[in-house]
Amino acid sequence: QVQLVESGGGLVQPGGSLRLSCAASGFTLDYYAIGWFRQAPGKEREGVSCISSRDGSTYYAESVKGRFTIYRDKAKNTVYLQMNSLKPEDTAVYYCATPGSRCHGTAIYGGSYYFPPGEYDSWGQGTQVTVSS
Repeated sequence: QVQLVESGGGLVQPGGSLRLSCAASGFTLDYYAIGWFRQAPGKEREGVSCISSRDGSTYYAESVKGRFTIYRDKAKNTVYLQMNSLKPEDTAVYYCATPGSRCHGTAIYGGSYYFPPGEYDSWGQGTQVTVSS
């Protein structure tokens, strides 16, 4: 049974950092890419980043590029999202999901990407991130 469990959310001041974890079970990251998404109240779910299965290539949305870093620990079968220079607009519930072996996304501009939520499955329960002073 494929399962993803997010953790690491919390309350942080603007400019602070958090690291989110996405622990996978029932499958190995050797064959599955993992994407991070977020959803703020009243807004659509937004793709944030994705890491591919084969070579660990990483992709980011414009809104987080340069501030967030996605990486994985294959031994722990876990993907992390390091979030630095957090802003109040980063406040949301953060989810991880898998698109299969390759990241599904569309290059838009400046080397950033749009990730369609409908092409990702096995969503975790989410972890709340609140950026506030």
